[in-house]
Amino acid sequence: MRTVISLIQALLFVIASFSVQDSNFKFWVDRAAYDIAATSEISFEPLDAAEYAVTAEEKQNCRNWYNQNILTAENPAYTFSIGGKKFDRDTKNWDISIGKESEVNEVYRGGKTAYINLTHKESGIVATVEATIYEEFASCDWTVFIRNTADENSPVVSDFYAADCILPTGKKTQAYFNKGSEPAADDFELLMAPVSVLPMKFSANGGRTESFLPYFNLLGEDGGTAVAVGWSGQWFVSLAQTLNGTKLKAKQENLKGWLEPDEEIRSPLVSLTFYNSQSALKGFNAFRNFTKECVYPENTAQVTSSGIGLEFPESTIDSLLANIATLPEWFTDAVDYYWIDAIWFPMNNGWYNSVGNWYPDPAKFNQGFKVVSDAANEKGIGWLQWYEVERCCTGTNVYNECIKHEGWLVESDDDSRHLVNLANDDCLEYITNLALESIEENGVNFYRIDCALSHLSYWQEADKRWENGRKGITENHYVTNFYRFLDTLLEIPDMRIDNCCSGGKRLDIEMSRRSIPLWRTDYNCMDENGNSNPDILQATQAQTYGISFWLPYTGTCAYIDGEYADRTNILPCTQRLGYLDIRPHMNGNYYPLTYGGLDTSKYLAMQFDTDAKNGMALIYKRENVSESSYLLRLNGLVADAVYEVYDYDSPEIRTKYTGRQLMTEGVELTISETPKAVIMVYGISE
Repeated sequence: MRTVISLIQALLFVIASFSVQDSNFKFWVDRAAYDIAATSEISFEPLDAAEYAVTAEEKQNCRNWYNQNILTAENPAYTFSIGGKKFDRDTKNWDISIGKESEVNEVYRGGKTAYINLTHKESGIVATVEATIYEEFASCDWTVFIRNTADENSPVVSDFYAADCILPTGKKTQAYFNKGSEPAADDFELLMAPVSVLPMKFSANGGRTESFLPYFNLLGEDGGTAVAVGWSGQWFVSLAQTLNGTKLKAKQENLKGWLEPDEEIRSPLVSLTFYNSQSALKGFNAFRNFTKECVYPENTAQVTSSGIGLEFPESTIDSLLANIATLPEWFTDAVDYYWIDAIWFPMNNGWYNSVGNWYPDPAKFNQGFKVVSDAANEKGIGWLQWYEVERCCTGTNVYNECIKHEGWLVESDDDSRHLVNLANDDCLEYITNLALESIEENGVNFYRIDCALSHLSYWQEADKRWENGRKGITENHYVTNFYRFLDTLLEIPDMRIDNCCSGGKRLDIEMSRRSIPLWRTDYNCMDENGNSNPDILQATQAQTYGISFWLPYTGTCAYIDGEYADRTNILPCTQRLGYLDIRPHMNGNYYPLTYGGLDTSKYLAMQFDTDAKNGMALIYKRENVSESSYLLRLNGLVADAVYEVYDYDSPEIRTKYTGRQLMTEGVELTISETPKAVIMVYGISE
């Protein structure tokens, strides 16, 4: 049966490869390939806190693999072809030098970085591998850059794999992976499937994380590896079982062409976290901890935002100032940022058809926003503002400037869907300066970057128009320059970036280096009449359950009133006030307790823990759950420690248990009300 399933999967992968890469059909085929083999009914047995700690052996395993596959010319973890000859089979025609490792933190926080320089003897091609090992986290990552240093076009570069290597998982590997943001109620659902000898293939849809997230937890008989691919474009990953482990291949899906003099391209970033355990949860939490300490910007934090403008067209400069002037202290103490969304620029038939004039609408905001953001800052509240600089509409300032320059704009038949071509360095400079001026003029502290179109077809059109048949070159330069754009914004003191992109369609580790997603899926958007999806609460709960395996910082909001909704909105980053005392636990270790998916007849429960000392469990008794009791078994505690446990609603009633009791016997909870969200809090007894 497994062979038959693998063959059917392989056929679907072939069909997907010939599908339009930005289509509903490809999305359907991608998902169908795993519906026949994957399961979402996944459970995890509790482990003692010590078993989640990174061990000396895991650190050494990471170092050994890194030395043998990255700091080497014998068995490189990456490959590419120059003029049809693969680097890893033609090393005699390359001069290879491996630089000395930097000190910890010198290049990347928590890491030691080295540069491997590869010089092609037969052309002007020079490849540089930027590689970093984060020894305390048993993690490493690398990116490959290829530059043409000659005065003429290079031979054709092709088969450019950021990863083409064996991961030491051993036999019988299971792959854990997540759906992306469709958007749908089951966005970010965790799936598990056996890795077959026939390659399992995953890719972006239209350059966006719609079908799947580019994160994979691979667990076999010999241990596990958590894999993250950083590429905010059309990424591709394949996994295949071998005799010794898992064959990993990762790349920009389509890239082939010569390089012009002094032109450079890059691979996706590949990140690996190694762990020795038969619990995939160890790998998930090891990766979460690694990203918190070494990947996210240093000023990353949980934030609470409140929409002062959002998309309400009646907002004016006077109404905003009046709102701020009357704010009570309890509100200003709880809110970190005021959030103004897509209503602030001059409009022509709605915000979507007006993007490209990046100045406040003078009819409503005649004084600009600086006076408002200053007023908010005086109350201790930052200013979060929406932008979508990658798209422009016909007749706007950005459109009128871009059409003056060849290669600055990839036009569409739809007047509202032209792509500003950041692959062009001059266009990048124009857009960067425009954004910097707007940030300064409006007093922006948190830059919300959105993009309401799929990039891939535009990149392909630009290749045809300006790249003389080269494939993937526009995408490569666009993604690289997009990172440069964000990096420039982050040079502004205390600046933060919100990664939106139609809600969760650009979720990868390179974006985590620069941003957090405050709006992880558009499934939570209300319709034009202000109505939410009828299943929005169980969907939000399930999405938190799924995305928390990988991302410690996410946000959204279910716009429904009531305690059950408020507790559904307990998130690392939220637009609902309250629960500030327990939300910090959500950045600690994550332990799923009971999986109910979208089934309203089942409980859904999850635990967030801080250093095995304090934490909370969120238990959702949904609308059609018939059982009035729930057995709470916690995870990741110190077995011999004594913990006090209490219901958030009754903090005066506390019961003591050992960690072992809480992880094995559990605590029987009586929950008579339906629906009901129960919060159980625990901490080591003093």
